[in-house]
Amino acid sequence: MAKDTVYKAQDPGEPFRFNAGVAAVFPDMLRRSIPGYAASLEAIGSLAARYVRAGTRCYDLGCSLGAASLAMRQGIRAEGCRIVAVDNAPAMIERCRSIVRDECRRQPEGAAIELVEGDILDTEISDASMAVLNYTLQFLPPADRDTMIRRIFDGLNDGGLLVLSEKVVDPDPAMEALLVDLHHEHKRRNDYSALEISRKRAALENVLIPETVDQHRERLLRTGFSSAAVWLRYFNFVSIIAIR
Repeated sequence: MAKDTVYKAQDPGEPFRFNAGVAAVFPDMLRRSIPGYAASLEAIGSLAARYVRAGTRCYDLGCSLGAASLAMRQGIRAEGCRIVAVDNAPAMIERCRSIVRDECRRQPEGAAIELVEGDILDTEISDASMAVLNYTLQFLPPADRDTMIRRIFDGLNDGGLLVLSEKVVDPDPAMEALLVDLHHEHKRRNDYSALEISRKRAALENVLIPETVDQHRERLLRTGFSSAAVWLRYFNFVSIIAIR
């Protein structure tokens, strides 16, 4: 696993991009930056075992290097399923293709994974029993988020599941300040310098726009999901499950 040193050299003021440099170190970046990330992947596999139905599709929207797709593939027990993994970053899709190919060679039995380079807002979603937005919605313009959730809802079969993982903001300023400080402490424990933390935070400003847990839950229920709840939270990172 290549070590993330992107923000040791990143020019100040350069916005965050899912380019080749990020793709090369992305697993390490996630491991060191997002507390609870491994637990979210483990749960995606467990949920796939419970909710994915034979002959249906699963969607990994904003798949990056395909970790959620592979977690679903490992968990799926039903026959004849296909996982559609979509990302608009060419560097991510290129590296994901290699990772998925190697994994499928090691474990040939399992659902097929179809990789699509494209905009998730343009992705046709149909006959789905499970969809995953793993730290993806936060990168969409807020004006497009209702549309994205509606597209997923319309493409899910009855009883289908959405897993939505996001960085969130707390409406209480004092609590938000505490959560941010705890997250930065987590990064320092994982060998990020104060300069790297500061540079990445600046790079993500106006690129990653977080919302509150209540905003996410209200959107899901307003769209028509029968239930939605946080199942995992670690500081200002949450994972929500919603059932159609």
